[in-house]
Amino acid sequence: MIRLVLVTIALTMLVASAPAQAYLKLGALINGDVIDVTWRGPVRYFVAERGASGVSPAELRGAVERAAATWSNVDSARVRFEFQGMTDAVPDVVDGRTTIGFLDRTDLEQVLGATSFMIDTTDGAIVEADIFFNTRFPWSVSASGTPNRVDLESVALHELGHLLGLSHSAVGETERTGSGNRRVLASGAVMFPIAMSSGTIAERVLHADDIAGISDLYPGPSIVAETGSIVGRVTKNGQGVVGAHIVAFNPETGVLIGNFALNSLGEFVIARLPPAPYVLRVEPVDDADPESFFSTDIDADFRVTYAPRMVVAPAGGSSRSIEIRVSPK
Repeated sequence: MIRLVLVTIALTMLVASAPAQAYLKLGALINGDVIDVTWRGPVRYFVAERGASGVSPAELRGAVERAAATWSNVDSARVRFEFQGMTDAVPDVVDGRTTIGFLDRTDLEQVLGATSFMIDTTDGAIVEADIFFNTRFPWSVSASGTPNRVDLESVALHELGHLLGLSHSAVGETERTGSGNRRVLASGAVMFPIAMSSGTIAERVLHADDIAGISDLYPGPSIVAETGSIVGRVTKNGQGVVGAHIVAFNPETGVLIGNFALNSLGEFVIARLPPAPYVLRVEPVDDADPESFFSTDIDADFRVTYAPRMVVAPAGGSSRSIEIRVSPK
């Protein structure tokens, strides 16, 4: 019997003035194992026949199609979208079709958009997904961006990443403002859970971390042989650190790709790395709300720590396991 579960994940906009790295995949627990949540064929989607202030339904469709093309054009991944037509249906309703469109959600004061899924819990297949963009915010589809308006294509790119099975990335840097909110200083991944300032179009382009994540979910025919993995453990006082954020930095190219320690042993795997030696940096998740990444408690009480040596990701294989010991703050 097919069992379905509904999952929703959202992108937030900070209420603040002005304007690391790790991809995280969605997973389903099946027979005691965590299975990647993915589509088992092309993503067939509809666009809702409703615009928003400053954006027509045709312009909404155009922004979604451009964002879909950006994901599809990743050479190392097999991703395909198929537009099925316009519809008078609304997103965020379980109706057997994948719908993308605008909704009035004035109750969600900081949510720009959200993606919901119906997942088959027998095999982790996505059977339906909807994306809504919140009309509480002013939107723009201008090629160069519009001051004080949110770029629709950038948010669509983020939400389509969720629709494909990626969760939030911890790559990015924020700071606290005087009001207690966070201001985004830099983003190293489209899948960072906090949007850049209104008016910017910088997040219409995928970063190395996003590309590694989508290539891990939907690997192309040669990507496994052409990339490598780094494996290891993060420990504190001899115990595994759950939720530690491990970043692999290539000093020659400047590329940053990472992942998280997700079990009680503090084990991690950073996959789809271009073969090279990497510097490993471990940090607590403290640049955004932990709830943006995890549904369980994590340990953020430790100091930023570097691995004692560089680690090589070999082509077509995995590194020897390395233990990185962190200290309490």
